[in-house]
Amino acid sequence: MDRCVVLVDAGYLLGAAASLLAGESSRSRISVDQQVLINALRERAEAETGLPLLRIYWFDAAVDRRPAPEHRRLRVLPRVTVRLGALTRAEGRWVQKGVDAAMHAELSELARNHACADVVLVTGDGDLLPGVVSAKEHGVAVHLWALQAADGDFNQSEDLVGEADERRVLDREWIERWVRPREAPSVFPAAAPDPEIAEILAAPPVGPATVPAPARRPVEPAVPAVAAASAASAASAASTGAAVRPAALRVIPTPKDLADRAAPVAAASAPLGGPVLRWSSDRGWVERPPRADGPPGPGAVALPTLADLTTAAQRWTDREEDITSIGGDPQEVGQVFARRWIERIGTTDRLGPLWTDYPRIPHRLDGELLRYAARFGLLAHKDDQIDEHDRYAIREGFWKELATRAPAPPAG
Repeated sequence: MDRCVVLVDAGYLLGAAASLLAGESSRSRISVDQQVLINALRERAEAETGLPLLRIYWFDAAVDRRPAPEHRRLRVLPRVTVRLGALTRAEGRWVQKGVDAAMHAELSELARNHACADVVLVTGDGDLLPGVVSAKEHGVAVHLWALQAADGDFNQSEDLVGEADERRVLDREWIERWVRPREAPSVFPAAAPDPEIAEILAAPPVGPATVPAPARRPVEPAVPAVAAASAASAASAASTGAAVRPAALRVIPTPKDLADRAAPVAAASAPLGGPVLRWSSDRGWVERPPRADGPPGPGAVALPTLADLTTAAQRWTDREEDITSIGGDPQEVGQVFARRWIERIGTTDRLGPLWTDYPRIPHRLDGELLRYAARFGLLAHKDDQIDEHDRYAIREGFWKELATRAPAPPAG
């Protein structure tokens, strides 16, 4: 048939683009506009072959062959079919399985059934060579496309290049139409310490008489090095005539100890109650609940999560937007989440106190934000852990959107 087909090895296409524009082949270093990419592939294929496009086949790998968000967005685009191989762990790194075999099978089947007159291959893997030979024997013209290499050298198999009927190199200008490197997210400035909590932390070590029983830990016998250091210290003090005092046992206070110590400190300055302590963790910031006998503190009225504010109809609309419109850039994901949350909370009056803890996001909301980000493949290829830079960018997007709708109050 007088039509053309495009077969895309996504690993090659995106890896080569990342190497050229970001300096390394990791896909996480680039942001791809998938709609623009598909349109660019279609326009170029039809212009080069002079034939209308039948279909674009997108070959990629996924864990357990389950489509990632990027695959879901691609497969709803017109004239795009997604074929997935397996993504498995081998010797500490992710390895694709079955992608080359699937491309070979599709190429051979299209040629055997005379489904197209021209095939455009966007790949560099020499394993596809038998499929190219078979397609040519069935009268199909094979166009091989390469992406401009970062080092100016070939990034394709020379045997594959030699067997193709036509070869084109897609230059940097064409690539920059649909991809851009992700900017390194800015590191949040360190928040100024709360003066009340700083005063608590600066208090002298807890003496044995004041340490709560559960907080005590058995003292390990001194090791010889420690004993020698103590003896040397005593000898030095004796030679200078200083009084020898036994070294005080340094007891690390627990959060409970510090909370107990907050009462006398707060009594002089805040008769109505002590400060609300917040303790950081890997999962976010946890607000200490207000005391039953004290006034409502900042944590007394928890802000609702996006799930609390979202109806079933809105959930369906959100999912549709995620699949068809959201690109998956970490900062963009944070902005989209914040936009929906702020619009549905109904008033910006409750958002001002969030800036008190900038750049920290309330624990429940932060956890929901990271779970939302996982929909967009930000967990992929990273041992199920969101990359540190991605976490900063996701939260940066949240604060960026908040700043446009509920700006931070002026300092002082």
